Amino acid sequence: MADTPRQGGIGLEQRSIDYIPEAERHGHPNTLFTLWFASNVQITAVATGALAVVLGLNLVWAIITILVGNLVGGLFMAYHSIQGPKMGVPQMIQSRAQFGMFGSALPVVVVLLMYLGFFVSSGILGGQAIASLLHIGVGPAVVISDVLVLLITWVGYDLFHAYDRVVSVLSFAIFAVLFVKLLTILPAHAPKASVTFGTILLVTSIFAAWQITWAPYVSDYSRYLPKSTSSQRTFWFTYLGSAGGACFVMIVGALGAVVAESQVASNAPAYFAGLFPQVRWLFLVIILLGVFAANLENLYGAFLTAFTTLSPSGKLLAGARGRLVATTVVAALGTVIAIAASSNFLTNLSNFVLFLLYFLIPWTAINLTDYYLVRRGKYDIPSLFETHGRYGTVSWAALGIYALTVVVELPFMNSSFFEGPIAKAIGGGDIAWIVGLILASGLYYLYSTSARRAAPQEAEVAGEAGGGL
Repeated sequence: MADTPRQGGIGLEQRSIDYIPEAERHGHPNTLFTLWFASNVQITAVATGALAVVLGLNLVWAIITILVGNLVGGLFMAYHSIQGPKMGVPQMIQSRAQFGMFGSALPVVVVLLMYLGFFVSSGILGGQAIASLLHIGVGPAVVISDVLVLLITWVGYDLFHAYDRVVSVLSFAIFAVLFVKLLTILPAHAPKASVTFGTILLVTSIFAAWQITWAPYVSDYSRYLPKSTSSQRTFWFTYLGSAGGACFVMIVGALGAVVAESQVASNAPAYFAGLFPQVRWLFLVIILLGVFAANLENLYGAFLTAFTTLSPSGKLLAGARGRLVATTVVAALGTVIAIAASSNFLTNLSNFVLFLLYFLIPWTAINLTDYYLVRRGKYDIPSLFETHGRYGTVSWAALGIYALTVVVELPFMNSSFFEGPIAKAIGGGDIAWIVGLILASGLYYLYSTSARRAAPQEAEVAGEAGGGL
């Protein structure tokens, strides 16, 4: 536990993965809009939006898949946001209630890989922006980008919210200007793409994955809000900021790919900033600030997630010390990987996002089903930090459902390393995430409700976290 917990204002965050007492809760849910808007309205999302065109869709279908994928996927991440104020603990700590104290290590490893991967990809884009701004090599520029992100992360939670309030305005301004500019230079007769149903499904999955891969982050940034915070306000501010912001900026990316696909694919920051040569430096600076908004969350989330396994009780390197050590280690590792992996960026990004989706789907399905349908928001919070507490060490049933779901997803997958027979039969379409959501939710609900009926004492919770939407 922290020695001197703080109660608001911007200063060094003292809490780690431990529960946030009501006396230290502060803030308003409207800050969730600017936080998630800033996290999505940035160049990584632009590059992801460009994938729709790179993978073969025309502009109309690119926009449709961007809207459908983000608006559907955003529902799942926004429902996780409600858990923060009600439970007051980081997102992955909540997984102990479903998987057990040590059983939660399996989804934790997957999430850690996700954080590291996105830290690397954002570091590359941030490095490209700095390299274009300062006329230096991409390698040294990646180092500068990641060090600046690390410094912000050292301060913690409240600085993130304050920073994103400013960046959300600046990012919206430049991408709105870019949107108008791209509309004026769109080719009158863009090359016709041979759109297939399989490609539509595949690209929609990529955009749904963009939102669903935010799910392990979400309540980390709402856990300091007062417990009385409206669930509806928490949901809608999160959803509109994330899904709305991503739709807007990904459409900008699709427009850019129609105009200059190869340039957007090779160095998106330089291309978009170059559309306004007189103020190119200003665009690069704001693009860089937007990269920081997302990447500091990748670094902060990696710290919280790693300590979920490394520090079961939350006492190992508690508070600011743990964050300083863990984020420094992750930043150093991610920087080395980014310098070595900056080629073929868009292709690697697509493969990475889809790969993670297969493993995150059963986790998010089980977590949300447990919270909203099984326990209805009622948890014994102290037991989440007890090795032999109410939730046990390992829930083999939950892990079995998780593993079975991934196996069942296989025939429906379409990735760079494997294309399932069903995906192949529908022209390369990928609906594994839909199958996984339905299967994991259904199986976990049937198992957990029958188990609670057989052991009614487990249905009674000493401490109530409360609430749903």
